[in-house]
Amino acid sequence: MKTSKELQSFIKKRKALVWYVKDVTKLNEESIVEHILNFGDWDDVQEMIRIMGTKRVAKIFWEKSKPMKWGRTNYRPGVVNLFNHYFAKHA
Repeated sequence: MKTSKELQSFIKKRKALVWYVKDVTKLNEESIVEHILNFGDWDDVQEMIRIMGTKRVAKIFWEKSKPMKWGRTNYRPGVVNLFNHYFAKHA
């Protein structure tokens, strides 16, 4: 899915979270969700959910937080635990 202008603007304002990305406007939704859930603060998470919707963020999180075939995920263990509980209740 194409990243909305509002979501691009949101991640652009949080450049410190993705300092190594040359053009943050080219990040896809999956990358933005991953960065915000792993490294953002609670206000960042709530703003992203406002922009994208709880169900969309939860869907991306659940798809990408499952360990890959070699047993790892890009989400930190504490993040997986927290947001599994959060989205189970709110999504």
